[in-house]
Amino acid sequence: MRTFRLLMAGLFTASALTGVTVTSSVASGAATSSSLASCKTTINSQEYTKGKLTVATDNPVYTPWFVGNKPANGKGFESALAYAVAKTLGISKANVVWTYEPFDNSYTPGPKKFDFDINEISYTAQRAKAVTFSESYYDVTQSIVALKGSVVAKKHTPSDLKTYLYGDQIGTTGLAYIYNKIHPTQQTRVYSTLDTAVAALESGQINAIVVDTPDGQYMASSEVENSKKKPDGVQVGQFPSTGEHYGLLFKRGNPLVGCINVALNTLKSNGTLASLTTKWLNIYTSVPTIEP
Repeated sequence: MRTFRLLMAGLFTASALTGVTVTSSVASGAATSSSLASCKTTINSQEYTKGKLTVATDNPVYTPWFVGNKPANGKGFESALAYAVAKTLGISKANVVWTYEPFDNSYTPGPKKFDFDINEISYTAQRAKAVTFSESYYDVTQSIVALKGSVVAKKHTPSDLKTYLYGDQIGTTGLAYIYNKIHPTQQTRVYSTLDTAVAALESGQINAIVVDTPDGQYMASSEVENSKKKPDGVQVGQFPSTGEHYGLLFKRGNPLVGCINVALNTLKSNGTLASLTTKWLNIYTSVPTIEP
């Protein structure tokens, strides 16, 4: 639910290694090599700009997905992953070019001025009617955010979690998780924006918010404050993944997605994706896992 991170940026300025599923649909090293070799023709004929791999993302972009708001520097999880995909497909770093695409525009129908967009875009069935997604490169989990020293921070067994008063933004995956997995005994309060939910948490009107783990880390560390305007949030824990994930986004039916999936599966099977996750996303993977 990357929309929260953009919203918060605008208003205020979803085991330990849950970030990646290390599996592969590629049966063997030989199959991988053959598949990658056959992709050269597809890549040459389908690239948005011939001889270049055009990668889109938003502006600004944020750490740890990117570093210094410079997608082309290879630093940050998504920047590093884009270059790893290119390298796997035999595309040099010099032939990777970046372009700007607003997050909310990325999954609208129609032509695209890029080969793929990498921007923490969650796959949804609705979005997939207008665009095409790659396989998962990051499995998103939901997490719970509360106030430091609160009863939620101290007691969060499954039975404890059912007793708390939650608040969340309408239409979010966090709200759906509260309804479908936690089943609280008190009626959840629904807000039109997440900043309103944060304000309710700060004032004690609710006990906790459920939000994607990356957004929850930002919320807990940077947004939830006490009356003295000092940080007062804590990310209590993250829940097991329910299948929400980020995928690379393509124009609808783009043949390149098959080759990108081969590259992603190669990076999964050879450990590169797990290594990049550990290097750049430890701030999320270190959040303890709890049960709803």
